[in-house]
Amino acid sequence: MTAFLPTMSGVNDEKGRGSGRGRYVKVGSFRGRGMTKICLGEVARFINGAAFKPTDWEESGLPIIRIQNLTGTGERFNYTTRQVKPDLIVESGDLLISWSATLDVYRWNGSRGVLNQHIFKVLPASNVDPEYLFYALKSVISELSAKTHGSTMKHVVRGDFESTRVLMPELDEQRRIVDILSRAEGIVRLRREAQKKAAEIIPALFIDMFGDPATNPKGWPMQSLGQLSTFMSGGTPSKARKDFWQGNLPWVSPKDMKKSYLDDAIDHINEKTLAETSIKLVPIGSVLIVVRGMILIHTVPIACSSVPLTINQDMKALVPVPSLHGSYLLWILKVLQPHLLNMVSTAAHGTRKLETSRLEGMMVQLPPLKEQLVFSDRVAEIQSIQYQQSAATQKAEATFNALLGRAFQGELLASETT
Repeated sequence: MTAFLPTMSGVNDEKGRGSGRGRYVKVGSFRGRGMTKICLGEVARFINGAAFKPTDWEESGLPIIRIQNLTGTGERFNYTTRQVKPDLIVESGDLLISWSATLDVYRWNGSRGVLNQHIFKVLPASNVDPEYLFYALKSVISELSAKTHGSTMKHVVRGDFESTRVLMPELDEQRRIVDILSRAEGIVRLRREAQKKAAEIIPALFIDMFGDPATNPKGWPMQSLGQLSTFMSGGTPSKARKDFWQGNLPWVSPKDMKKSYLDDAIDHINEKTLAETSIKLVPIGSVLIVVRGMILIHTVPIACSSVPLTINQDMKALVPVPSLHGSYLLWILKVLQPHLLNMVSTAAHGTRKLETSRLEGMMVQLPPLKEQLVFSDRVAEIQSIQYQQSAATQKAEATFNALLGRAFQGELLASETT
């Protein structure tokens, strides 16, 4: 059996122009179950977005779809009434690929918008199932990442992108593979939704037990963070001293602040490092907070130490007084995240920062320690559920990724759809 797939004339210029007229060319005999490898540039048109200037931004019009709107790092839209080519209009369900800074493929599930630069809109050929192409693109993201250029703004050039090859069977086989992968992806989606709902339980429990800390409806006594905790600073040992970086003491930096309770870090130091530098050991039950970095534009990362550890200079550790439990302090600060974001300022060189003096002066409620301990026990019970949800999600993701790999190595059997 022989495959006939379209190549698109005029797609190889950097601005994404093209006639959109495909011509069918013989690409060879199918191997195995009707699989053959085809360059991405032969199975779809990849249309680059337009460059919108601040002068194009308006209060109304169509939303400008930028990379941060795809990744979730920024949901706020700029709008424009500027006229663009029809190909740059994005509808719900369209496939989009971010090819600069962040490399990934997305299904757009928002309202009609216009496409910003550094994003491709994907127009599959008539005999290419859009969902199959979505999964095919997902399967080669790692390969594409290895082809990125640039030291600061990583990106993939169009030539490297369109020359990347993917397995492309006939349409009925594409749909069979989509059926398998969509079911596996659906399980992942359900697991993630359950995990997200589980993550909402502890803040809701806090509000239920102690009231909204922004208004203090239960009238708890108030004290400043400076009165309720000792602030510890961090630092970075000399990278030239290899002996400093051999040990088992976690050295926490902002990149580690992805969990509410930390018991490890990517980097580690040792007791010798503590003895020969100004770095101090942060005790268990301390609350860690990132106080410098661009992440403070949208998030103030906060965590509680589950083991003794150390921190770098972009963080502070708050060691609570005996009347304040670390878990209570962690969650009151998490619930007060909007208030913390309002306290963020900009340094002279543009970096965001949280001034220590402002943190020390921040007023928080102090309920009886007995109530705090009850809350801490309930948090531990909820965490057990969250760990189970996380493990189930990881298992579902591993299953999906394994199926994705097998699908684009031509290893999925027809029996797996039954």
